[in-house]
Amino acid sequence: MVVTTPGGASNALPFTFVPVPALTALSPDEGPVAGGTLVTVTGTGLAGATELTIDGASVPFTQVSATEISFTTPAHAAGPVDVVVTTPGGASNALPFTFVAAPVLTALAPDEGPVAGGTPVTITGTDLAGATSVTVDGVSVPFTQVSDTEISFTTPAHAAGPVDVVVTTPGGASNALPFTFVAAPVLTALAPDEGPVAGGTPVTITGTGLGGATSLTIDGVPVPFTQVSDTEITFTTPAHAAGTVDVVVTTPGGASNALPFTYVAVPAIVSLAPDEGPAAGGTLVTVTGTDLAGATGLTVDGASVPFTQVSGTEITFTTPAHAAGPVDVVVTTPGGASNALPFTFLPAPVLTDLAPDNGPETGGTSVTIGGTDLGGATSVTVDGVSVPFTQVSDTEITFTTPPHAAGEVDIVVTTPNGASAPLVFTYTPVTTVDGVTPPTGPATGGTEVTISGHCFTGATAVRFGSTPATSFRVVNDTTIVAVSPAGTGTVDITVVGSTSCGTGTLPGGFGYIAAGGSTGAPTGGGIASTGVEPIVPMTLGVLALLVGAVSLLIARRRRGAQH
Repeated sequence: MVVTTPGGASNALPFTFVPVPALTALSPDEGPVAGGTLVTVTGTGLAGATELTIDGASVPFTQVSATEISFTTPAHAAGPVDVVVTTPGGASNALPFTFVAAPVLTALAPDEGPVAGGTPVTITGTDLAGATSVTVDGVSVPFTQVSDTEISFTTPAHAAGPVDVVVTTPGGASNALPFTFVAAPVLTALAPDEGPVAGGTPVTITGTGLGGATSLTIDGVPVPFTQVSDTEITFTTPAHAAGTVDVVVTTPGGASNALPFTYVAVPAIVSLAPDEGPAAGGTLVTVTGTDLAGATGLTVDGASVPFTQVSGTEITFTTPAHAAGPVDVVVTTPGGASNALPFTFLPAPVLTDLAPDNGPETGGTSVTIGGTDLGGATSVTVDGVSVPFTQVSDTEITFTTPPHAAGEVDIVVTTPNGASAPLVFTYTPVTTVDGVTPPTGPATGGTEVTISGHCFTGATAVRFGSTPATSFRVVNDTTIVAVSPAGTGTVDITVVGSTSCGTGTLPGGFGYIAAGGSTGAPTGGGIASTGVEPIVPMTLGVLALLVGAVSLLIARRRRGAQH
């Protein structure tokens, strides 16, 4: 540059024309409102830069070269602002830098899932545009930018528990929202684990990790359920064909292991053998049918009775006592209650009368038993001892009494349906004459004899043959002392007892001795019972000779004394 005056031209000094700076790029051209973003400005004519402004406010900068300047953004409200560089060449063109608001997460849907991962999650929030990363527990995962307010991603596998999900954009890192990785549920038991095909069985599932269950399936079909706790769920079985099916619980942690539930067919009984028995009970009955395995109960007319499980098709039980008539027999298994089959309790025989109801102790009385349900009688007992009998009809039986001691005895009839209640038959005592001592006496009578026998108390007469005793007295029930009347030969000894005892006779019980020494030897049972009948005549003869000899000797001595 030269200055000219009247004095002439000055010396020359140089003047440099500097070009106006031109900005070509900001990198990056956006950053968080909090500031702190290191930005590189590139362009031309940047040498000797004297100022850098953001939205008109000077900020510190670094002159890297004539084509590059760097600076750090200050905090600023969200939105685009002008960045301008000033050099001796003037102010540059403006380039926009956008202050971006920090992203805000408002929801994760869902916010829990299985530890195995694979859960599609939708993030909603604000200022999500331009997201640069999504982290799960600090680890970046792939994501999809759906819109400025929505991002989606799929969970990776992770240990159980809550973790932070964070989205980063040019506006910075978002707030964290929790996502909970849930352990898969584990089923440990079903109670019960079997039930009828008709359904309706209340089942309790126990296990771990059951909290928040979302479904319960039986053989793959969802059924309603009740969440009792994190370790217990209940449900009622639907109807299903017989067989074993899987029960599975699904939670946010995934699907559980499967436990088997067995649908059991309803039992069917086809026969009872026998199908009738006495009302007194005690009949062993065999039940045959199908699907009887695992029987839990057997009822007779609705009352439970003990039973024995023989096989899946056979059960046995013993009938209890029950009123006469048909009743239902039902078997219950986990499959439900069976059809009913009838068992008939048959009435025990009932005795209504004995005709006659008494007879002599000697037996021989023909007795007619009247009653009901006497058909098929198997025994008649008298005082517990079986006797022959005749079945006349279902209401009548006859028998003949055996000998028995006097007194009351029980008459009982037994049929296949049991033993009757007893009726009383009374054996009445009978007068008997068993012996006479002595068995002989003079024809003139006057012999005091002792009569032994039975049922003498109250005796009204004693006869020697047809002749009453001269006198008699009853000593006790088995002894009478009588005085013989005059008589001849061998005669019966008869005792007329009381009205209840009757008359007893000992045939040929007493023999009269004639004056000449001969006698009619007693031939009755009494003498026979002594065992001396063969020697009686000889004994009497010897006795007569001895009497005669003694009489002769005495007479001679008297005559000698007189001389």
